[in-house]
Amino acid sequence: MQDSRQALAARLDAALPQTQCTRCGYPDCAAYAHAIAFEAAAVNRCPPGGQEGVARLAAIARTEVLPLDADCGAEAPRQLAVIDPAWCIGCTLCLDACPTDAILGANKRMHTVIDLHCTGCELCVPACPVDCIALENASGERSGWQAWSQQQAETALQRYRLHQARKSPPPPPAAPTEAEGAGDRKRSAVEAALARARARRQP
Repeated sequence: MQDSRQALAARLDAALPQTQCTRCGYPDCAAYAHAIAFEAAAVNRCPPGGQEGVARLAAIARTEVLPLDADCGAEAPRQLAVIDPAWCIGCTLCLDACPTDAILGANKRMHTVIDLHCTGCELCVPACPVDCIALENASGERSGWQAWSQQQAETALQRYRLHQARKSPPPPPAAPTEAEGAGDRKRSAVEAALARARARRQP
């Protein structure tokens, strides 16, 4: 039974757009897929996938196709993050917030978005302390899976896994160092920014 649930979760995860936007209320796409498979979570909580995405998940989970849950957001054209170079202070907070490492930059240096790898998750926007990141329409009138592709989803997932591996801290030494203390403060700032992003999405 456990193995069949795991297999179901894997199939559901593969049907998600892998934007890792957290709008569904879960930490990432895999966690949402797991919740559907193991906890009977609703299949209508993924705005990036749109109504077509709901239908895909419902077919796999063998459940009813529901309208997209408005509490999670609305289906809309895919967005692209754009950084205003005149205002960027190079704080690097957006680098940690971006789940696919689509932002290039260094400490106290101007950052830029790699368009090809941006999933439009919007998580970098609240992470920016100077509000220098804006969102632009990247798909015209196309939304959901009409504005995305399976290949893009697979690439986003690969980059997300690399991002997670990079963020994984090494085993702590016997005594914490000053540098690690600074790293902990930075991680806390990023986590707080992501929490604010989720809070802003609530009605």
